[in-house]
Amino acid sequence: MIATRHTRWLGALALTGALALAGPVAALEQLKLSVQPGPGTAADDQPLTAPLKAASALFAARSDARTDPQDLVSAALADYAGLLEVLYGAGHYGGVISIRIDGREAARIPPLSPPTRIDTIEIRIDPGPPFRFGAVDIAPRAPGSTLPDTAARGGRARASALREATTGAVNDWRGAGHAFAKVAAQDVTADHAKQRLSARIRLAPGPRLRFGRLQVTPGSTVRPERIRAIAGLPTGQVFSPEALETSANRLRRSGAFRSVTLAEGKQAGEGDTLDITATVVDEKPRRIGAGAELSSMEGLRLSGYWLHRNLLGGAERLRVEAEIAGIAGQSGGIDSELSARFDKPAILGPDTGLFVHGDIKDLDEKTFKSREARIGAGMSHRFSDELTGELGVDLSYADITDDLGQREFTLLSTPGSLLWDRRDDILSPTSGTFVQFEAEPFARLNGNSAGAQLIADARAYRAFGADKGAVLAGRVQLGTVIGPSIADTPPGMLFYSGGGDTVRGHPYQSLDVAQGGGVRTGGRSFAGLSGELRVGMSDKIGVVGFADAGFIAADGGFSGAGEWHAGAGVGLRYATPVGPLRLDVAAPIEGRTGDGVQIYIGIGQAF
Repeated sequence: MIATRHTRWLGALALTGALALAGPVAALEQLKLSVQPGPGTAADDQPLTAPLKAASALFAARSDARTDPQDLVSAALADYAGLLEVLYGAGHYGGVISIRIDGREAARIPPLSPPTRIDTIEIRIDPGPPFRFGAVDIAPRAPGSTLPDTAARGGRARASALREATTGAVNDWRGAGHAFAKVAAQDVTADHAKQRLSARIRLAPGPRLRFGRLQVTPGSTVRPERIRAIAGLPTGQVFSPEALETSANRLRRSGAFRSVTLAEGKQAGEGDTLDITATVVDEKPRRIGAGAELSSMEGLRLSGYWLHRNLLGGAERLRVEAEIAGIAGQSGGIDSELSARFDKPAILGPDTGLFVHGDIKDLDEKTFKSREARIGAGMSHRFSDELTGELGVDLSYADITDDLGQREFTLLSTPGSLLWDRRDDILSPTSGTFVQFEAEPFARLNGNSAGAQLIADARAYRAFGADKGAVLAGRVQLGTVIGPSIADTPPGMLFYSGGGDTVRGHPYQSLDVAQGGGVRTGGRSFAGLSGELRVGMSDKIGVVGFADAGFIAADGGFSGAGEWHAGAGVGLRYATPVGPLRLDVAAPIEGRTGDGVQIYIGIGQAF
């Protein structure tokens, strides 16, 4: 048997390109990997088996059904290096690797005469004793920087821990403004007699630099001055990798670019400044999309949009949307809506943008009919990667016909919102939280009423189980109108419960408020609770169990009496690139508004 230590495999590896096909291909019948600890090897090293298999080119070849003898011999020779790297990463520097192909050591198979048939390959590994760190000296260090515990004396001498400690020390210097920090020299010694690994690594911090200019590589249809404004590179401030990444993320979030690269200059400029070069690849400027949802009670909802990502050459975004709902439904007539929104980024600094929007609606609901128009403008601001906000001024008009008669509302309002989004995936989250607050103070210009609509929507997700294949999702919705009476509040600002977005199993907007004399309207307070258990059955298919509850009250601020209803059901999910295809079947379990089973079909999770 040939036992290889460290680099004996290199000669054979260099000749693998000369292997020639010879004879028929035979299937590999057996591939085994065993870790056989020798004297002094720790008992906890059996977990090495999984990472060794994951790094093995032979196991990868079998997984890909590549059993040609030439391919297998090449993979075996590559495995000497790959498996040795895994051992180093785990702190074993005296390991022995043997790879036998039908009883012959792979390193001794003549490169120009590969076998014509391979039946059995056996990989035997003695990792040897685990090494401990001796003296580890990485210097000089940036102010406040210390050696991590993973590389401290006496700790397991994993190569990955030493590499991470060195990289971290370099990054500490870069974080302190030394963009050109690097490793100048290194001396790593393995003492096999004492099973000790010692390291002396010298760093060269280089000069402390400040951000210079942002140079823009030609080729984008977005004007260079707008790219600079959106990136917001802090020219004149001390260099920081985090600030550089923030500028790159601003460009990515604009939606105008398919790819963004901000590259540091190769040398410092005058006054210890460092220029940055931006290279961007534009997204296709236009995009169209469509969607559909079907409910047994609400009918068919069709929607579509047209988007332009760079309308005026400054990464301005224009989105036009249209929707028709209630087709063949039993919850009123046909509803239609047309809306448009224009966004211009980086107006008052890189994180603040301007938006202008407008929409027209024609609604035919069970309790009212309305023709509405709204125009408005405002500012958006990104406080952090997770927190965003908007504040605007809107003028709206609504012509209402309902049980209270025919009325007109002309409102001046100042809608604002805050969104805190920490979900891992917006299409099908498995962890994190989503919290949104909306407030719209308003004054009626053709009347004497004034007030505000307040809405909160909070969601949380948690995966559990051995493979995190199950997700528990919860949602709380709250809404209230303070100030005017129901008669002085536009119906579109009042609240209803029932349907796919509130309580499944009950008809759309089936829970409302009785005013007496047969008059029914929406309420001034709403609370909704939803819970789902989502279980993945395969990579594509999942099943869901859910329960929803809703509350509507006539008075604002949740004062006074109200009414609850609830529903529950099961669902099926099928994963697609644009989100899961959703099928929910629900029935009422509480309340007076339910009548039979409701079915919902759409794209995306319910929440």
